Amino acid sequence: MTRIVLGRVTGPFGVRGWVKVASFTEPRDKILAYPRWQAAGLGGASRELRPAEGRAHGKGLVVRLEGIEDRDAAIALGKPEFWVERDELPALRPGEHYQADLVGYEVVNLEGVHLGRVDHFLDLPANPVMVVVGERERWLPVGPGQRLQVNAAERCITVDWDAEF
Repeated sequence: MTRIVLGRVTGPFGVRGWVKVASFTEPRDKILAYPRWQAAGLGGASRELRPAEGRAHGKGLVVRLEGIEDRDAAIALGKPEFWVERDELPALRPGEHYQADLVGYEVVNLEGVHLGRVDHFLDLPANPVMVVVGERERWLPVGPGQRLQVNAAERCITVDWDAEF
């Protein structure tokens, strides 16, 4: 099974066990639609987290998790990333892609210059970045307004990016 990271606990919030969450979903509150999150527990085993309620707060969310009743329990939770299995994600419309599905795709620019392969994505404050590794590592923005063309059959992404930049 393929794990899709949805977000990360970034710390406690208040005294009643709520936690701050950085969401990697778009829109960010979509993360609350998943009833069960898996997170790394002690000894490497996964631990199930169940969001009971949540709301937007600043650039992230605050979430109350079932079984986390006070600040001490929220602190003990740590700051784990959490995920769902790939088959739990909703179906996509034609032309849509999950970032995780694009890892390993070849990346070329409009002139046909091979830039490398998608290694991973970073969700940065301004916009997501596709990390492409080839002769060198490139961080290519993939936010709104960026020109990307995905050919799933050929496992190739075409970008409007100068090879010398």
